[in-house]
Amino acid sequence: MEIPGAHNPVLQQVNQLWSMLDDMSLDSPESYRTFIEKQLRDGADFYSPPQPDSCIQVAILGPKRGVLYINVCSWKRVPAPSSTEHPVPVCGGRLDTHTEGKEQYSVLDVAFSPDVVVRAHGDPREMEQLHLLAVSFAQQQHGLSLAQGYTTLTTACKGSTQGVKDRLVSPRQPQQPVPPPAQPSPAPSLLQKISSLRGDEGMALEGTDDPPAGRVTLDLGGGGQPTKPGLIQVISSSESPLLPRPVHRLTLHSGTGATGDQGRPSSLELTIELPGVRSARECQLSISQDDVLLEVEDMYHLHLNLPKTVNEETATGAFNVRTHTLTLSVSVL
Repeated sequence: MEIPGAHNPVLQQVNQLWSMLDDMSLDSPESYRTFIEKQLRDGADFYSPPQPDSCIQVAILGPKRGVLYINVCSWKRVPAPSSTEHPVPVCGGRLDTHTEGKEQYSVLDVAFSPDVVVRAHGDPREMEQLHLLAVSFAQQQHGLSLAQGYTTLTTACKGSTQGVKDRLVSPRQPQQPVPPPAQPSPAPSLLQKISSLRGDEGMALEGTDDPPAGRVTLDLGGGGQPTKPGLIQVISSSESPLLPRPVHRLTLHSGTGATGDQGRPSSLELTIELPGVRSARECQLSISQDDVLLEVEDMYHLHLNLPKTVNEETATGAFNVRTHTLTLSVSVL
């Protein structure tokens, strides 16, 4: 007798989820309790609103002159950098234009990890660097030419805190000359996390073609890896109506040569977390000069517009079967 709904993908995932939880609760009650408590904490952090910390005012020099207010926020959804040598993750909201009487101005919200903001408060120089990173982010992501100096306001934000939340969280995108970064991806599902936990021990043994170090190289073309990390790590994503969007990070690396390209983006690195994926063979990855498409059947879909035009012939990729992470590197034109 066939069970009703047995071929329904949603019901199959629900049944698989309960089966995994039941197995975990029986095999390791302490691990089960710890896991559930962690999911509750992570969920509370993920849905906590951004907290405005400071507001700076900077002049817009182009493409059209104006005034930009940048609300610098702390947000638990944004991860802290792995170390002082790694780029600082940044999440940006919509770039909105407002009119109050005869004054017209633009507002942008830029969020950092609470750890980054707290550390900056302990050192005025670090706070200045944080503000400069926010200015650099605005220029990089929205195609703005901004003045070098800025003014720190006495208020924590321009506008309301609800407006800050709406601009950072809402999927609606304004019409801008350069597409703004999308909002941070939702966290991996509980099913994906449990699958990842249960499969970790066998990942390094999966497939005889995998190198001993546990990495599977994707042959996407030539080109070397970037050698110098960028200052900003942009948290971005694109929407998919059918499958979950994986958590991913997009980093632009600056040139270091003496040929006049110092400070100009020379390469782009995209890191995609794929809990539950066991091999690079499950991933269908394609890249053009303007976008990247990743598909994992019945698990993930990611279509991402790139902030810079790239040379797709230089793309290289690698999949780490231990961390379930796909890394793509490509040169910027």
